[in-house]
Amino acid sequence: MSSVQVPAAGFWPSTLTARQAACALSDFVELRVAARGVVWSCQDPVSGRTLLWQAAVGDAARCLTPEGFSVRSRVYEYGGGSFAVSGQALVFVNEADQQLYLQYLDRPEQQPEALTDQPACRYADMQLAPCGTYLVAVEETHGLAGVQHRIVSIALDTTEPGMPRVLVAGDDFYSSPRLSPDGCRLLWISWQRPHQPWTQTQLYCAGADDRGGWQPALLLAGGQGNASIQQPLFDQQNNVLALSDQGGFWQPWRESGGSLHLMKGIEADHAGAPWQMGGCNFLPVDDRYCLLSWFEQGFGKMGLYDMHANRLVRHYLPEYSRMRHLAVDDAFFYCIASRPEQGTAVVAIDRRSGVETVLAQTTTSMAADQVSRPQALEFATCAGQRTRAFFYPPSNRAFRLQPGERPPLVIFLHGGPTSAAYPVFDARIQFWTQRGFAVADLNYRGSTGFGRAYRQVLAGRWGELDVDDVLALVDELLERDLVDARRVCVRGVSAGGYTSLLALAASDRFAAAASWYGVSDPLALDKVTHKFEGDYLGWLLGSLTEANRASIRQRSPVALVSRMKTPVIFFQGGKDVVVVPEQTRSMVQQLRAQGVAVECHEFPEQGHGFRSAERMAFALQAELEFYRQQFARISEGGSGYSPGGAE
Repeated sequence: MSSVQVPAAGFWPSTLTARQAACALSDFVELRVAARGVVWSCQDPVSGRTLLWQAAVGDAARCLTPEGFSVRSRVYEYGGGSFAVSGQALVFVNEADQQLYLQYLDRPEQQPEALTDQPACRYADMQLAPCGTYLVAVEETHGLAGVQHRIVSIALDTTEPGMPRVLVAGDDFYSSPRLSPDGCRLLWISWQRPHQPWTQTQLYCAGADDRGGWQPALLLAGGQGNASIQQPLFDQQNNVLALSDQGGFWQPWRESGGSLHLMKGIEADHAGAPWQMGGCNFLPVDDRYCLLSWFEQGFGKMGLYDMHANRLVRHYLPEYSRMRHLAVDDAFFYCIASRPEQGTAVVAIDRRSGVETVLAQTTTSMAADQVSRPQALEFATCAGQRTRAFFYPPSNRAFRLQPGERPPLVIFLHGGPTSAAYPVFDARIQFWTQRGFAVADLNYRGSTGFGRAYRQVLAGRWGELDVDDVLALVDELLERDLVDARRVCVRGVSAGGYTSLLALAASDRFAAAASWYGVSDPLALDKVTHKFEGDYLGWLLGSLTEANRASIRQRSPVALVSRMKTPVIFFQGGKDVVVVPEQTRSMVQQLRAQGVAVECHEFPEQGHGFRSAERMAFALQAELEFYRQQFARISEGGSGYSPGGAE
């Protein structure tokens, strides 16, 4: 009588291929309301282009971006605010030349026409003026004096692209130029080095004068320091609203009596860190109600807030776990919404009935009952503090854990590090859970979505607190008996790669690790970083003075190679100007000299963050095979299980 060998967790076959997982990474980027319905941007994982689409309830979606164009801004390198819509007019930033182009939604046969011809300049975060004759934008100039930023106005005249008119200049950084509905007030945010937009910013407002210009600016918020203000806007009565973390969370504040006052209600972050411009996580509907999105224990919520009664009066989209880029017209609320078991969607909500309509949705290549769902974890870490993660158990209809079996673990570490992991469908996570892995997506201290104190605690302690949280996560999952202690892997992208490498130097409990264009020498990174992040490393690591460099070297993976024994696989872009290839090559060379098992894949045409589905698929499959090789060696050493099966 023959017996069928059941594959061990981590070796389960799956119909979700690496290629399918990579192609499912397409995402909606931004959304704006139009004369009919909404316009949104979406990245095509096959071509790498970012395209604009339009749809309304009852209409099929149509692509607006012709061949030869891709909509993406490079201001501050991370962009955002790459297009603006008013009525039938659509203005966008073309990725190749970073210039502004105008097209009309009701003239689909016409090609976009250039509004600017400034090869040394980039543009972002535009708003079309209510009068319809010009727009305001953030301009970034690259010249002999270095990189300069200012706020400009640009005429909507394509017959002869003219020179932008400078409205505001002198500060290091700007974002969010916004005009009031009556055109008589101009808002903007600025900040100075060494601050980041999530540490300290100022909100200014200027009134129009009688000569077609602007009066001297007034500081509305941020004068006391230690507050980050983002997403300023006007309501229909020309009053100012903005998100500020002065009270401990990014919450809505509203103008009254010439200053901003907290809209009391939900003590929670209503937005993440503004790495990209153009975000919208709250929006006044009329003079009484405001549409809000916020986070509770990392899960996104959305509702209608009564500004007079200071309370929520209605919740929307309860099945979704992240809502962003809110928009509104007379009949519908709109947003980009994500959920744990389905692809990201552009959703319209009928303002009267609350009925939801999905206008567009990304593909998942998976049935909903196959998807592993996130479980929120909060647990103790060092110094009596607490940290957070999302845990995804293995999920595959064809297989289940055998009695007494525990799955291998893959820890995901997000980049930033001032960023976050969200409990939404991610094909990369499902790629692992389908094969019998558990996944833990860690929001280590310093992540966003949990208030200013949680975010700011990483200042000067990057490479310490985040590493402590990784080790605390492993301890927590082992204490709960959820994973196999001998098959724990850690992977990170960019800043997360830095943390994953340091975790290997801090502990030998890991079976394998992966660094996706991860930082290995932060001091070298400081020499090549761009203006936007020019002081970020100093904030994360502490002073970059010579006196502090010894401490920083103790948090540099390249200086701690002698402590690392864990096999590592590296993925690196040959055109990466953030984490240059030399960093990864040096780590690989030194680890090999130490006798550590290392595998390295460098993709010559990729930059910081892989945009090619083909490269992403190759890397996912290579990472899986690398981990399985290490597990097989553990099995040969007497772990008591056999991999079994084949994929």
